[in-house]
Amino acid sequence: MTEQAVGDPAASGAWDEGDPLGNRRFADAGDLRLESGTTLPGVRVAYETWGTLAPDASNAVLVLHALTGDSHVAGPAGPGHPTPGWWDELVGPGRAIDTDRYFVVAPNVLGGCQGTTGPSSRAPDGRRWAGRFPRITVRDQVAAEALLADVLRVDTWAAVVGGSMGGMRALEWAVTHPDRVSGLLLAATCAAASAEQIGLCSAQAHAVRADARFRGGDYYDAGPGGGPSAGLGVARRIAHLSYRSEPELQARFGRLPQDGEDPAAGGRFAVESYLDHQAAKLVRRFDANSYIVLSEAMNTHDVGRGRGGIPAALARVSAETVVVGIDSDRLYPLWQQQELATAIPRSGEVRVVNSPYGHDGFLIETAAVAKQLAELLRD
Repeated sequence: MTEQAVGDPAASGAWDEGDPLGNRRFADAGDLRLESGTTLPGVRVAYETWGTLAPDASNAVLVLHALTGDSHVAGPAGPGHPTPGWWDELVGPGRAIDTDRYFVVAPNVLGGCQGTTGPSSRAPDGRRWAGRFPRITVRDQVAAEALLADVLRVDTWAAVVGGSMGGMRALEWAVTHPDRVSGLLLAATCAAASAEQIGLCSAQAHAVRADARFRGGDYYDAGPGGGPSAGLGVARRIAHLSYRSEPELQARFGRLPQDGEDPAAGGRFAVESYLDHQAAKLVRRFDANSYIVLSEAMNTHDVGRGRGGIPAALARVSAETVVVGIDSDRLYPLWQQQELATAIPRSGEVRVVNSPYGHDGFLIETAAVAKQLAELLRD
């Protein structure tokens, strides 16, 4: 089923005031001075929690989501949460991050679209930030999360955990605030965005901006079908190809036609239908401006910037660290995790997960990731 066949999506999939709260909570973090020198006023961070914070706040675990994730790391879909928890098998009573022991915090990232200040939020003038939202960096995102930690009165995280973009932020936490991170799990991530990663993110941002309905980012009042869903869908197709492995795609789809369609007569191949489906799902739950803002923030990621280079920056990490890589990951290849494990003082060898699923393996191979979390969170 094509995305057009299921009806026109709203101009934006962002959470908005008046929508169901779900399990969201909000923290007013105040004004945030960005790396660019701009001050972002009145920052609000949306987050979810599980478990109970110990009296001495020693059991807090910070879980950080990837590009199109959100604060809903665990729990079913429902009002306010269009999808189930993205790591639901790992967070909960008796699970790898045991909420009977730990107080788990999962924030929506700065620049996101699920309650934290981002392009779809209202600026002080009452209008949406839209295309006016300032450029932000991964360090800015961590600065906002540090303000959240202050609001929650968490001085030191028992562990900070993240994969992909979440791994970038987890690493930046450990480099910027080494005294506030006791344990660290980095999955399918890197010390600095590579040329290919920057190029892929840039191509996706161009795809969104090339949609005539993008309107420089000012599309929120356009109504159903009036937003840049076509451009965002193209961006998602590009991204999703990089998230999976070539052998998996070949094994699943090969040159098979979509059921009931003939590619020689204008129909689709099965893999095209698959990508159409992935695109349609995203445009109904995400915001095009946030996609650009977050993609460009990922491109800024370089823990060595202004710190004497990557090895010097990684030497600042004092947390016990577990680095996880996926053997079939062509977006964040194993050499990037090896760079982390080699230079971080309290890290052993890269824990390699064998998976056919490529970069998405850190989300899919939950049993393997659970094993590494158990090692990190052992008593």
